[in-house]
Formats: sequence, C-alpha cells, structure tokens
Amino acid sequence: MSRNPMVVRTVPALRRALDGLRTRRATIALVPTMGALHDGHVSLVRQARRRAQKIIVSIFVNPAQFAPTEDFGSYPRTWNADVAKLAAEKVDLIWNPDVKAMYPDGFATRIVPEGPAAAGLEDRFRPHFFGGVATVVGKLFTQCRPDVAVFGEKDFQQLRVVTQMARDLDLGVRVIGSRTVRERDGLAMSSRNVYLSAEQRLTAPTLYRVMKESAKQLKAGDDFANVMAAGRELIARAGFVPDYFEARHAETLAPVASMREGPVRILVAAKLGETRLIDNIAV
Repeated sequence: MSRNPMVVRTVPALRRALDGLRTRRATIALVPTMGALHDGHVSLVRQARRRAQKIIVSIFVNPAQFAPTEDFGSYPRTWNADVAKLAAEKVDLIWNPDVKAMYPDGFATRIVPEGPAAAGLEDRFRPHFFGGVATVVGKLFTQCRPDVAVFGEKDFQQLRVVTQMARDLDLGVRVIGSRTVRERDGLAMSSRNVYLSAEQRLTAPTLYRVMKESAKQLKAGDDFANVMAAGRELIARAGFVPDYFEARHAETLAPVASMREGPVRILVAAKLGETRLIDNIAV
C-alpha cells in the first residue's frame, strides 16, 4: 500500500515542510492543480518526477479565476480519490490551503499580466481569468519555492502567461509544459468533461478531429483564413457554439496568416450545451 503524502494547509506548516524537503539540497517540482485529478494530472506528476527529487502538488480551487456566472461552487471536488492517486505516484507533499489561507482578510495585491494574457483568446471571453491565475500562481511559486513547475499544454494560453510571469518577475522557477493527455477518441482530458451528457460526450471529440484536419491543410499550404473559417463552420455544425478557432504564433500568440510567420498553434474554445471545452494542437 502506498503511503499517503504529507498534507499541509497553512503557510507556516508549509515552510516547515519545505525545510524538511530541502535537506541534502533536494530539487523540488511543483504541480499546481485544482483537484478533481485525472490521468492528465498524473502525467504532470510523472513529468515532474523526471525533473526533480521531491514533488509538491497543490490542490486549491481558486475563486479569483471564476466569474460570478461560472462554476466555482459546483466545480468537482474529489479529495479522497485525489489523495489516493497522488499516493500511488509517491508525491511527497500536498499543499491544500483554504481560501482564507490563500487570501487572508485584507488581501489587496493582484498580478495583472499583459503580453500573452491579452492575446484576444481566453481573455476576450473571460477578462477576469488571467489576473486570477497569475495572482494565485505567483503566490504558489513564492510559497513553495520550486525549482521547476509543470503545467499542461491543454491550457496553452495559461502556460504562456505563467511562463512569461515567472521570467518577468525573476521568480527563479523553470516552467515546463507537458503534452495534452487525451482519451482514446481524442478528447482532451479535463475535470469539466464530467459535465457532458452521454450524447455530448460522443460529439466532444469533434474539436480534436477538426483541429487535426485543419492543421493538415495549413501544412499543405492552404489559405489560412479559408481553413480556419471552414473549421469554425464544422464545429458549429456539430452542435458547438465556438468562442474562437484560431491559428496563432506558438510563442507570442499573435495572429498568423502563413506557416512562414513562425511556429503555429491552433487553439479552440467552444461550448457544447452548458460545458465549455478548450483545446489546442501544434501545426
């Protein structure tokens, strides 16, 4: 039977635990999560294990990145299953603060990112989101003082934002992106997939199929505007309400119109019923 990781819930307890982990100058990797862990999260932990000697996983559902109309209250919370998964991966420490520990009374400081956070993708539809992400991740980095931090590529704009923030603020953390883990039919693993009905679950992999076909056409030299417009139409015909379906520069997230403009990424966000799905692939 796997030994459960140490669980700490206050900053003083975290600091004491970190002192213990750093004996013999051990390197530390952080995997930030909001819980409801699935195989995609497990892949991040395994990536972290390849990069450091000690592994911290944070579990904190961050209210600062949810708008009032979004699903903070109903976001899936599966603590016992999460601990079991992390124990099986031999995680050393779970950092599980409550809202008061992360945002104590009088908390008045926010990080307001620009650059990739203002690319006109997620920020166009969720203007509150990256300020909440940057603030909580900035706190996690300063609290846990990791050598590396691992984030999934599924949230690609978030990965770019966090990477830029760590570099700009000299936080001393190397941010590593880990490839998206998919179900057998191509659907990107996400904690929100549990919201899909059985019928919607059959439709959901359409996003990945359309992205793959669009990437193939772009690589073949087809017109970018026509390919992306056709992709949006295919998604809409399948029953999605697209927020965006765009080809962007993979580093800056600036719009691109040809493969000559740099490494290209296709990014999509669309609602299927009440569930909003995001995904992306390299071209």
